[in-house]
Amino acid sequence: MSVIYERVALVGLGLIAGSMSLAMRRAGLAGESVGTARSAETRQIAREIGLVDRVVDSAAEAVAGADLVVLAVPVGAMGAVAGQIAPHLKPGATVSDVGSVKRAVIEAVAPHIPEGVHFIPAHPLAGTEHSGPRAGFAELFEGRFCLLTPTPEADRAAVDRLASLWRAMGSQVEMTDADHHDLVLAVTSHAPHLIAYTMVGVADDLRRVTDREVIRYSAAGFRDFTRIAASDPVMWRDVFLNNRGATLEILGRFTEELFALQKAIRDGDGDFLQAYFTRTRAIRRGIIEAGQDTNAPDFGRSGAR
Repeated sequence: MSVIYERVALVGLGLIAGSMSLAMRRAGLAGESVGTARSAETRQIAREIGLVDRVVDSAAEAVAGADLVVLAVPVGAMGAVAGQIAPHLKPGATVSDVGSVKRAVIEAVAPHIPEGVHFIPAHPLAGTEHSGPRAGFAELFEGRFCLLTPTPEADRAAVDRLASLWRAMGSQVEMTDADHHDLVLAVTSHAPHLIAYTMVGVADDLRRVTDREVIRYSAAGFRDFTRIAASDPVMWRDVFLNNRGATLEILGRFTEELFALQKAIRDGDGDFLQAYFTRTRAIRRGIIEAGQDTNAPDFGRSGAR
């Protein structure tokens, strides 16, 4: 493939930015990748493992002369970082992000973007429970969706160029409205994470079940809750604070469904439970058919028992 951006600046060097750098390097999509992170330790690790072509000590230095700037920091830090880099952005450059919330990011970042610089929010629907500069891998985005939420006034050529980068890294790209994005992600990601955190918290608080039993006897359901609940706590704190409206709406619906299931169990209503579980099982089949997971036993884990 050919170079899409001569210089790409990655502000934040965790799982997503690191995977972007490795994916771009593998396919030859960037002439140069420049990265920075708030933590000196993260910057040093990135230098040692060659995560990007050049590691610098400040966001201002990273974005200087960059054709694409990617903000890969927690959602709550986006506005402050945008303010820091604004005076140093190259005319004609594109600024994007990889945040899990879009409306709050637009409101925080857009006021700082200078005239002549393109701002195109993005969200790659890919990730793992691991974080940090060592967590990235070039294949992370393959077959996964990346949602772009350009504002109505966004430059079409700039949007198409960014979309071509994500496609070249293996993603399926779709466009959506920021508010609709936040509602959909509240259903598919944000509320499920909160439920996972809650279930693991319940096990921790239930003193009649020992820590040893929770760890040794974890069946697949609880084990997968712990995997989700191991995600970056700072990132998820900011997600819930910045998508509170949609998340609370979905949690309200979840509570109603939970009450209905509680009643069915209390009443011994097996027909209701079977019908409910049959409907929800179809969602799993749809996810597999869409190529977003495998139907291999135990979710494709090797050596699983």
